Amino acid sequence: MDERRTEGGTPGAATMGPVGLGTMGIEDPDRVASAVETGYRHLDTAQIYDNEAVVGAGIERAAAAREDLFVATKVWVDELAPADVVASTEASLDRLGLDYVDLLYVHRPIGEYDPEETLPAFDRLREEGLVRNVGVSNFSPEQVAEAREVLDAPLLANQVEMHPLYRQPELREDAQRRGYRLVAYSPLAQGEVFEVPELRAVAEKHDATPAQVSLAWLASLPNVVPIPRSASDAHLRENLAALALALDDGDVAKIESIERTEKLFE
Repeated sequence: MDERRTEGGTPGAATMGPVGLGTMGIEDPDRVASAVETGYRHLDTAQIYDNEAVVGAGIERAAAAREDLFVATKVWVDELAPADVVASTEASLDRLGLDYVDLLYVHRPIGEYDPEETLPAFDRLREEGLVRNVGVSNFSPEQVAEAREVLDAPLLANQVEMHPLYRQPELREDAQRRGYRLVAYSPLAQGEVFEVPELRAVAEKHDATPAQVSLAWLASLPNVVPIPRSASDAHLRENLAALALALDDGDVAKIESIERTEKLFE
């Protein structure tokens, strides 16, 4: 019997894995299909990206079984009233062409978000089998704690901006202590990592790129899963290859010593 489990405890399902594909801005289903065929299994989209149908078409074109993929989407802030959570998630599934998503996030704790009203609707979707796991995005540790108190389901993940220029130490500690994942979006700081001397030095030492160093550092952190975007098949392969890059203590210390701080999204 196959005893594979997601981090949220669903028998026989795909896991989140060490790296995923961020799809914001992707408009070509072939890019998604290429990612799957390159080895990506975790695909991340959102209602506000307006590309769930693109991701779904890419999944359909790819040579991978549904049960081997971990597909996540997010409910936008104007759809977080209970009835809207259900209706908008059903619409997301229609666009994706899927019977369920492996992870459904609250995209941001603003707009129509009310934990006592919104989160029970997420629980209901999980109970009905339309959602395998529940997550939040752009939440502070205090907001995560509140969500965990309200939810019946385990909280699988908090998706946040995270990269060497915005390292999120408080959330990293909280995620490790409480056992949820931090899914790191914009892990390359929208290309800014290429201009950081410390990252360039580590990359030169390992005959790698600053992007690979950034992804290797994130993937090495407890409970952290980076989800880089990619504009080409070459970058898809390069980002995946970063998982094989072994950083030593000196490399990590150099990355953690970066004094420049840059938060890209408010």
